[in-house]
Formats: sequence, C-alpha cells, structure tokens
Amino acid sequence: MRFQDRRHAGRELAARLLEWSAEGALVDPLVLALPRGGVPVAVEVARALGAPLDVLVARKIGVPGHPETGIGAIVGDDPPLFDRRSVEMLGLSEDVLGPDVTRERTELRRREQRYRGDRPAPRVAGRTVIVVDDGLATGVTARAALRHLRRRGPARLVLAVPVGAPESVAALRSEADDVVCPHQPPDFRAVGLWYTDFDQVDDEEVTRALHGHGAGAGRG
Repeated sequence: MRFQDRRHAGRELAARLLEWSAEGALVDPLVLALPRGGVPVAVEVARALGAPLDVLVARKIGVPGHPETGIGAIVGDDPPLFDRRSVEMLGLSEDVLGPDVTRERTELRRREQRYRGDRPAPRVAGRTVIVVDDGLATGVTARAALRHLRRRGPARLVLAVPVGAPESVAALRSEADDVVCPHQPPDFRAVGLWYTDFDQVDDEEVTRALHGHGAGAGRG
C-alpha cells in the first residue's frame, strides 16, 4: 500500500486504531505526535478518537555524513539514547557524536519553544498515551520517546505508525504496551517510499495543526 500523503496515512491509521480501541476502553486518551512529520498523521488520529493532541519533540542523531540514518535520539533533557551496535559497527563513539548531540539539543529546545511556548507539557500519568509518527525506519527515535514517556507513568503506552520496517516494529513491542502498524512491507527501505507526497512539514504547519485541534485542552 502507498499513501497519498500524511493525512491519508492518518485516516488509514485512525481506522485501524478504532478497531483496536473497540477491544478495550481507552482511559483518558492523549495523542502525542512526533514532529514534524508525525503531526498531520496524528491530527487525523486525534480527530477520530476524539482525543486531545499535543507533541513530544524528539530529535534523531544521524550518522555523520548520512543524517537521515538514525543511530541515536534525544527527548527533553534525557541523555542521548544510542543504538550501540550501530555506533560500534561504524567505529564511532559518544564523544565523537557529542557535537551532533549538542546541535540537536539546541534544535529540540527551539522547536519546543515554537510549538508550546509557555504552555505546560500535557499530563501523562494514568492516561492512555498514543505516540504517532509518519513511519518507523530504525526505530531509535520512537524508542527514546517511549522510554521518556514510560518514566512518567502512563496507564497504557501505544505506538501508532502507518508504515514501518517489520524488524523495527517487532523490536519496539518490548517498549510499548501496544504497537499498531497496519503496513509492514518486507522491502521497506525508507518511510518516504510509501508516500506519493512526502514533502517536508514545516513549523507553521505544526503550529497550525496544534491550534486547530485545540492543543492544551483537557490537561487535568
């Protein structure tokens, strides 16, 4: 299956999530998008579930010279999470990657300020938290996000993506209570290959989506 764009992918994912949620009640659900690409997908999911929408800013740490290949990620003030096997195979080290971590931390804080401003982070404890992205390649960013959220005590932690590499989906089942990924092509290769329109999402689109969905409501 090939999605027309992220909104189309979000509607397809939302349909699967509605089937999944029918099996058990969602306790005080919260949809958290991984920006920027996860936001248009998450808008459709939040709308279908009647749930509040917010973002969790995470930043991928890429291979030097090949930034799209993730070997680590950061969320909030957490220390970086690295795929140690990949780091060792590439002959890298955390010291070598230090400048990359610093750069991504600066961008993470910029985005948090742009998307949230003075608005507090949503309450996670005791809720069904659904983390949404536009796809799952190596899974290192999603893993960092899930571990960050797990420490905040959600009642149920769910990862939802429209498309993902089968091995990455399988690996993340130990990090989330549920992983919902309707499309897991064996010849995955890259997220963008499964979209007709995979244009970059900009900051303005993210802030429009959050304001349009009333992000910040129902925080409790």
